[in-house]
Amino acid sequence: MVIERLLPASVSVCEAYADAPDHRLFPEERAVVRRAVPRRVAEFATGRHCARRALARLGIAPVPIPRGAAGAPVWPEGVLGSITHCTGYRAAVVVPMAYADGIGIDAEPDAELPDGMLRAIAGAAELGRIAALTGRRPRVGWGRVLFSAKESVYKAVAAPRPGLRDTAVRCEMDFKDVDVDFGAGDGGFTARVPHACGLPGPPGPREVQGRWTAAHGLVLTSVFVPPAEGRATGSASQQHHSEFILPFDSVGAAFAAAPGEVNSRAR
Repeated sequence: MVIERLLPASVSVCEAYADAPDHRLFPEERAVVRRAVPRRVAEFATGRHCARRALARLGIAPVPIPRGAAGAPVWPEGVLGSITHCTGYRAAVVVPMAYADGIGIDAEPDAELPDGMLRAIAGAAELGRIAALTGRRPRVGWGRVLFSAKESVYKAVAAPRPGLRDTAVRCEMDFKDVDVDFGAGDGGFTARVPHACGLPGPPGPREVQGRWTAAHGLVLTSVFVPPAEGRATGSASQQHHSEFILPFDSVGAAFAAAPGEVNSRAR
């Protein structure tokens, strides 16, 4: 498991390096990809399958995970989660709301960003820090890490909260609204956002912490927002609930348990 290294033990994780041969979805999910090409349907179905496997480790029976009007997955009551997929990798993470105020993950290919994209997503201060990091650690694709980090930040702080916020609410936030500082470049980062409309508490600027790694040809990032002071927190002795799926030769039965047959920040 790769993504679990970036998250607390209270988070349930499932990741996969291949798509399931049987793209069965709940009707509400199938409607999301009814016009999509087969490749997109496959990655979407695998992401939802991973999400249900992660939820099962929290004792939650298979349920549909449709997409809300704001574009984010709609999670069961009392749960926060995040789904990501890129070429050759899919993952989902879930956590009880008692243990977190926000969570976001993102996976990207470990490759340079297209020409001009770094300046489109980074502010002047970030460009300066990225240049300095590149001088010290030139083998890291810092532009790609920055892009992925901002994706994770958006998912963690802007996604609607189950039962607390109408899924039609959209939190408008541009890439340059998020300022990410990787510090010494040792696997962590701090992100400052002008508002965090998906988090509990008063509106206004917030600072959140994240982690990143580059492994197996991938860049992976995560943001975990612990519960506000006075709310329950996970025990340090908890064990990760995690699963690595490769290959998908035996998951058809798991998909069959769900009724029905059958890209961005919206997963």
